[in-house]
Amino acid sequence: MGAQISRQIQVVLEEQELQSLEESRGTSFPGSNIKHPNHKEWMATLYSDEITARDVVWPGTHNSATDRIGIPFFTRPFFQCQKYSIYEQLEKGVRVFDIRVQQDGKVCHGVLCTYSVDVVVNDVKKFLDETSLEFIILELRTEWKRSDPLRFDEYLISQLGEYLIPQDEQLLDKPLRELLPGRVFCVWKPSIANPPAPGSPLWTGDHLLDNWIDTDLPLTKFISNLEYLNKQAPNATRPYFYRVENTATPQNTGIWCVYPVTNRIRGYARLFLAETFRLGLGDRIQIFSEDFVTKDFVDACIGVTMARFAHFKQEKQDLLQPYQCLR
Repeated sequence: MGAQISRQIQVVLEEQELQSLEESRGTSFPGSNIKHPNHKEWMATLYSDEITARDVVWPGTHNSATDRIGIPFFTRPFFQCQKYSIYEQLEKGVRVFDIRVQQDGKVCHGVLCTYSVDVVVNDVKKFLDETSLEFIILELRTEWKRSDPLRFDEYLISQLGEYLIPQDEQLLDKPLRELLPGRVFCVWKPSIANPPAPGSPLWTGDHLLDNWIDTDLPLTKFISNLEYLNKQAPNATRPYFYRVENTATPQNTGIWCVYPVTNRIRGYARLFLAETFRLGLGDRIQIFSEDFVTKDFVDACIGVTMARFAHFKQEKQDLLQPYQCLR
């Protein structure tokens, strides 16, 4: 009991420090004032002839397909990390998904499983059929200590077909429009089976990296995320996507439900982006994920991307300026 009380005191002190940091430094960053009017098709408004996959700040979710996991009011609060389906998240602007599977093809989180991965794939295909310039990073991995679904790579290739962007690091430097008809970077991380081969329609786990900090302490997670981001090369030179997760996870401290624990840090996403730019790391932020995703979180990611879009547009106008007089 004493250890739990001590831990809760530490949590409160860390929350207070984050509040003080926000009050003293603010939450302003390039694009922080942008509120996009159409989250379902926000990528279609990018300068897709210039913007590459490296340039996007991709809003993502952690344990993305847990909206119906477990039994409501009984086991669900201990494993649920999102309240919206994959399709609903796509409509709300999310573009990166963390999907855990087990041998029978069901989505899972820890010891609990939920619906079949078919539900996820069908939601993705439905959304892609309804849009034309939206791109997705779909990460699928076998949950810890589980066996791989049989021939899962073949399943993904057969289901997503021409939507798949083949594994080729050079494509990260191509303008988004040149990737069409491909619109899905599908990362497959098996636990036992061989990873996708070079040139496969699927990407390996080496192409989507993060540094998972397993803690319920918000300031500890916040600072650790910044420290690991600082160690990354700039987006323009990395052969992989890098993810930062704005999450806190339950520990053995008496509070087991996901929401109250992760909520300790969720409200500081804009502060994190502001600190990222203040520290000169704006060229390294790429995938930013959270639990129980909100519109404001997605807007923050879109805002940074749109600011980069404005930079590209202005840069092109500056290059063309000397030729205007020839018209």
